[in-house]
Amino acid sequence: MTDTILRAGATTVPAAGRRVTPTGRLILPADADRADWLTARRSGIGSSDVPAILGLIDRNPPIKVYLDKTGHDVDDAGEAAYWGTVNEEPVARRWAMQSRSVIRRVGLVAHQDHPHWMTTLDRRVTECPLADDERVPCALEVKTRSAFKSAQWHSGAPDDVTAQVLWQIIVNGYEHMHYAVLIGGNEYHQGVIRADEYRDVMADITTAVDRFWTEHVLAEVPPPVSGDGEAVARMFRRLHPTRSGAVDVDMHPDAYDALLEYGRHQRAESAARKAKNTAKARMIAALGDAQEARLGGERAYSLEPTNAAPRVDLEQLAERFPDAYAACVTPNPTERIDIAKTFKGGI
Repeated sequence: MTDTILRAGATTVPAAGRRVTPTGRLILPADADRADWLTARRSGIGSSDVPAILGLIDRNPPIKVYLDKTGHDVDDAGEAAYWGTVNEEPVARRWAMQSRSVIRRVGLVAHQDHPHWMTTLDRRVTECPLADDERVPCALEVKTRSAFKSAQWHSGAPDDVTAQVLWQIIVNGYEHMHYAVLIGGNEYHQGVIRADEYRDVMADITTAVDRFWTEHVLAEVPPPVSGDGEAVARMFRRLHPTRSGAVDVDMHPDAYDALLEYGRHQRAESAARKAKNTAKARMIAALGDAQEARLGGERAYSLEPTNAAPRVDLEQLAERFPDAYAACVTPNPTERIDIAKTFKGGI
């Protein structure tokens, strides 16, 4: 197992300890240092990695999981992750109170027979509210979500959360798990996911995870770039904050096709933007001095004032109020693709 861990990017991982679930052994306790947790989880696939591997989250694609497992710093936990951590305990307590149950924190767990199957359980349920025998083992997954995601929870847990919980069921040998979610700070939902309703899905998840671990992480072969292009670009910007030199991409399996595709979409985008602006001008011209246009007596469109962001003269601000400039203005480095003239317009 040591060789596997080192190739996967981790350096030192505690040996699996006592069994804390039907098939799971404790790797790190819940109060372990975050840096140690990040290192240890690189030696396997965790439940938050599964939706990404399955392509269920555009902003968190498989390539990000691969880079994380091979030792690269792509951890970009922000405000959402912070508030998720802050709210985890009160949401878990609400579930325990409403379910009249007892819960305990656990930590990072690995499957007893498949060490690269990992999960961090939010809470282990010691008295299940659904079973005649309260000692039936199960656990609780806690989520915090934006109000904009509310509709995704109206008919149960969304696909990404379901996949995550199913992986926890697989790793720990449970027959079911509970979930509790706080949406927008004031909307609470809870539910249960049962293994016997997802046997085929669980088999597919296991196959996908093992294939990803073997064919990509252990083989050190990155998966194709996919997902939200802007999110992936931000990830690479974090990974390579400074750049220099050149790389030969003649034999790269994707760079040539990507260059052609980028140029094609760039030209289509430019043409579409010009056509849209021309259409907008024609619509405004048809208004004359009116604000609203009607078709068949009904409102078709109108020209409405908007509150655009105020313009700030940064040069004047820096000159007249240097302290305010230093306190309020921060660099926002980014980059753009600059295609050489030789390769513009197709190759």
